[in-house]
Amino acid sequence: MGKSIDDTALDALFREARSYTRWQPRPVADQTLRDLYDLLKWAPTSANAAPGAVRVSPVNGGKGTTPAGAAPLNVEKTMTAPVTVIVAYDMKFYEQLPKLFPQSPGMAKLFEGNPDLVEATAKRNSSLQGAYLIMLLGRSVSIAGRCPASITRKVDEEFFAAGKPCFGCDQEFFPEGHVKTNFLCNLGYGDPGALHPRLSRLPFNEACSLL
Repeated sequence: MGKSIDDTALDALFREARSYTRWQPRPVADQTLRDLYDLLKWAPTSANAAPGAVRVSPVNGGKGTTPAGAAPLNVEKTMTAPVTVIVAYDMKFYEQLPKLFPQSPGMAKLFEGNPDLVEATAKRNSSLQGAYLIMLLGRSVSIAGRCPASITRKVDEEFFAAGKPCFGCDQEFFPEGHVKTNFLCNLGYGDPGALHPRLSRLPFNEACSLL
């Protein structure tokens, strides 16, 4: 019996996708990162809001210190990755809606003064954008990715001023403090010799139900 989904093009996206723990000694070009974003930006988000805010750092942020927020088991993987991406979300994303969603001029007002709706919308959609990034890795530009857990408060303090104004300080990215970390994603060219056997997944009848 034939399959209901033609999975030829999907194998690389899911069945062959792997999370690498070791990297080849090969840099990731700035243009490759730009190309990734130029694909990522077209993926759908609620009201085309695209609240994801991304900071791209070279290995270890170029600071020579332990990467802020990385869980202990992920420190080495993060320290040795050619690039670490901080997938974050902008709590003022709605200010861009007149440009990004002009067909609904009053959309921004739905979020103004409603911080719970802002945070829920921003975090959910930045998670989607981070997932789109992961799906692109190794499929369109032959880069592998690994997304370690992060202690977001520490990352926010290091890069996003932890929600506090930072006028005139040396913060490198979004110093006004309205951006919050979602998770970290390491990018690089993976070393296939360091891969572990593929882990199992739950079958349909254990993970899903038809209503």
